[in-house]
Amino acid sequence: MAFNKIAFLAIVALTSFCGLATASYRVGVGRADITGPPVEINFMGYANIKQVGRGIHTRVFARAFVVEDENGNRVAFVSADAGMMGYGLKREVVKRLQARYGNIYHTDNVAISGTHTHGAPGGFLMHLLYDISILGFVPQTFEVMAQGIYLCIKRATDNLVDGKIFLSKRTVYDVNINRSPSSYLRNPAEERAQYDHDTDKQLTQLRFMDMENNLLGAFNWYAVHATSMNNTNKLVTSDNVGYAALLLEKEYNPNKMPGKGKFVGAFCSSNLGDVSPNIMGPKCSISGNECDLLSSRCPAGEGECFASGPGKDMFESTQILGNRLADAALGLINGRPADPDDKNYLNREVTGDVRFIHQFVDMPNYNGSTYNPLSRKIDKVRGCQPAMGYSFAAGTTDGPGAFSFEQGTTTDNAMWNFVRDFIAAPSQEDIACHAPKPILLATGRATFPYEWQPKIVSDQLLKIGDVIIAAVPCEFTTMAGRRLRNQIGAAASATGTDTEVIIAGLTNIYTSYTVTPEEYQAQRYEAASTIFGPHTHSIYMDVFERLTKAMMNNQTVEPGPSPPYMNDVMLSLNTGVLFDGHPINTDFGYVKSQPNKEYGINDTVKVTYISGNPRNNLFTEKTYFTVERKINEDRWKVAYTDASWETKMIWHRTNTILGFSELDIYWNISPQTLPGEYRIRHSGEYKYILGGKYPYEGLTHSFTVKED
Repeated sequence: MAFNKIAFLAIVALTSFCGLATASYRVGVGRADITGPPVEINFMGYANIKQVGRGIHTRVFARAFVVEDENGNRVAFVSADAGMMGYGLKREVVKRLQARYGNIYHTDNVAISGTHTHGAPGGFLMHLLYDISILGFVPQTFEVMAQGIYLCIKRATDNLVDGKIFLSKRTVYDVNINRSPSSYLRNPAEERAQYDHDTDKQLTQLRFMDMENNLLGAFNWYAVHATSMNNTNKLVTSDNVGYAALLLEKEYNPNKMPGKGKFVGAFCSSNLGDVSPNIMGPKCSISGNECDLLSSRCPAGEGECFASGPGKDMFESTQILGNRLADAALGLINGRPADPDDKNYLNREVTGDVRFIHQFVDMPNYNGSTYNPLSRKIDKVRGCQPAMGYSFAAGTTDGPGAFSFEQGTTTDNAMWNFVRDFIAAPSQEDIACHAPKPILLATGRATFPYEWQPKIVSDQLLKIGDVIIAAVPCEFTTMAGRRLRNQIGAAASATGTDTEVIIAGLTNIYTSYTVTPEEYQAQRYEAASTIFGPHTHSIYMDVFERLTKAMMNNQTVEPGPSPPYMNDVMLSLNTGVLFDGHPINTDFGYVKSQPNKEYGINDTVKVTYISGNPRNNLFTEKTYFTVERKINEDRWKVAYTDASWETKMIWHRTNTILGFSELDIYWNISPQTLPGEYRIRHSGEYKYILGGKYPYEGLTHSFTVKED
């Protein structure tokens, strides 16, 4: 990842017009730890009840940028290593910001987006369907995320300096594929002919610099699911895009631990709804044969239909794709396109004022109209009560579902309808509204113990100069995102301003998926999870066009109905830590398994400690362990932490009744490791049976890493 930084500074100097440029913006970036309870809590993403956390591979972070123009107009954007975002969480973040800054920050100018990692603790969304596989609301997850997201915006605010913003784009191949290609083919041929691929391949970057041309941060948007780590993973991970962010930050924060340093690099979600990182494609897990294209099913005896990445396992696949994304982003930072003929390549300074607009929309009660460019007619559109279709239960090729459900199902089943109606029965109007989707869960009609899925959504635009960020509250598919980008761009252009439009997915509130009306007819997983019915995408097209026109003309809109406040009705089946114990003749921090005396490159060090439950203290902004290298007789230096890619922390109960547990720490010695003498230190807290939590620490013998 070495690049010609002299060439980069020359480019910046030229674009700054020989140093005569004046500041148009104040810019700041910030980062904070949002790692929730790493054990005994289910992960959010795959909805797999068996995917219960057992430790950490990488910590997860929230990364923010704040931009203010010459008139004092300000926006804040956050990319959080989380499955998605819930409005209750955003509301809490804004509340904390306003307690410190007054009304500088509010719902309209703060956008919080999830990267869509499927490997982080859940229980923060406050809608039953999304928290049910987590066994309900998890206050510890909610609190660490709320505080961390608040803190990253605070740090970005505290770091505001006069600066410049640059927009860059390039094509990146071999990172994504379309996981529902048969649905994509439902879109009109003349529309598909406008694009070279059935997924978006362009990486879009906003780069922030101070007036001395020091690089402050780089935020990158690329359409890919963060599902290189599959549903068997039980270690907290930021997945492919999170690893790319760690690599990018390592390049510009030399000699700093992951999550530390002034430079902030982020990889943010976009229109990733039908986009998979498992680029080797779906195969039957036993036979290795191709899956059925329409249903993503395998014949009896051939296993489940799973897609895989380019590596020998999910860890290597994550690493390969993370490297590809980080290399592409570094190339943009340094003004170096991968291909001189790349028609997507762009590198220019951003100019213009800062604006923002936001509106809550009651989707089930929305009635409107939108122009259909394909039929050249005005279509009437209306929303439906939220509902999930049969194919939702089939899962995807990134993570197959349960029972015998198949993607592409357009007929119902009497037995499953009986189960559905026992929970909440859809009305005949609901059934007609969602057709051809057969309703498996009438979530809009379910009210016990509280709302199952949102009915009110958050639609938002942030304008930074001639760049518009469309903050959408769900996962748009490839073509759905393309149409929205074009619609917003055309609406802005009609006011006399040409803009670059970025889709920021999974932002502010989560409402599953949005497909095009044509894709909806196929009823694969993404369509079955388009919860407001076949007109969902048309409604968003209508709303965002109206918001764009209002924003570009400096007009205001009605705020719309606020989502309900549900903090006081949350339920959870998750239990807290009762107490911790340890075997006789040991103590907390006792090293049960010491390292060998000597290791070589590519060896793996494993040590085991008698431990307390990691939920006793999340060690936020800290670490459960350090790998330390000896500098001299009096000094050891931290070389790796629990946020490092090279390490893993795995916790397990050894006696539930007595509260015994152990912690395994693994360190893979990479070729970049310096030879020398090392040791591993573990820090934790235990919960005493009579009350109170107490710190402990354990330290291994030293060992040698020899030269290769």
